[in-house]
Amino acid sequence: MEISHVENEVLEGKEDLSLQKFTIQEVEVEPVMPHEALFLVLAYLPVYELLAMSQVCISLRDAVNNDVLPWLNIIVKSPLNSQLCDENLMKITSKAEGRLKALVLMNCTNITDDGFQRVINGNPYISKLYVPDCTGITPEGVTRAVKTLCQASHCLRNLRIRGIYNLNKDHLETLCFFLQKNLAIADQQRQPVFYHIHGNSTEFRQEESQQMIDLEICPNCKEARNVYDCPRGSCKRKEDRPLTECRACIFCIPRCEECGECVEPEELEYAVCGEILCTKCWLQLPKCNFCNKPYCNRHANQWCRSSASGLVCEVCHAKFTLNFYNDVI
Repeated sequence: MEISHVENEVLEGKEDLSLQKFTIQEVEVEPVMPHEALFLVLAYLPVYELLAMSQVCISLRDAVNNDVLPWLNIIVKSPLNSQLCDENLMKITSKAEGRLKALVLMNCTNITDDGFQRVINGNPYISKLYVPDCTGITPEGVTRAVKTLCQASHCLRNLRIRGIYNLNKDHLETLCFFLQKNLAIADQQRQPVFYHIHGNSTEFRQEESQQMIDLEICPNCKEARNVYDCPRGSCKRKEDRPLTECRACIFCIPRCEECGECVEPEELEYAVCGEILCTKCWLQLPKCNFCNKPYCNRHANQWCRSSASGLVCEVCHAKFTLNFYNDVI
């Protein structure tokens, strides 16, 4: 009697649960318009996020597809950069209807000179052109594009071409000639460039320095490269060599990843990730409990944390894991 009574209660409970599930599935939620702030954000999103937003709802899809404003500043970076080709770039830039203001292509290796020039011809009002590490574009392709954008009274204000292969002093002088044609003298003045702020070419920052062009002729090696200044007020290198500036490319003067200051050979330290550090910054960063080496802040996400061992770098973690499996086998 008692057992059958319990079974009946369990069965009734199951029926109630199934009924509750059925009721939940039948509930319909009234569609609501997205918050107005989302529409304001669209103009600041990179292309990948912009395309993702167009899949959220009909209102956002219409705003992305039918409004020119989100397409006036086109930023292509990872993960979309590896899939972008000339044809796709042409389709994306055509949404700006010839009013494109900024074209930022980060490491888009599949873009060629021909596809690049077609986009430039269709958008003559570009004032910011970033093509770092776009290895499919040649120095001649960059020169032709800059010449097109600097015609008449229009002026290209910012150019980023780090990582373009075979760029030499002659190319750089030609580019500077076109860029300086229509720019005011104040806009042509060189601003200090610090390695710890501008040294990473794989990232794009909206608040980046308004320097006319990122490459210069290194005062030391005379190559067309990124030239960095020393942020240290009392620079030891300047004191030891009064007639020379502490300004050169990273190959001529090593600089700290954290503070951007020049590093003398006796002060030079290395992080686990291979970045150069000065002794002062090396002492301040957390270290691996096994090799006593730090990560720089840019690669701090690579720590392998362990409750027993504290901080462990990837190198030591892989080494001890391999030794463990070898011992077991």
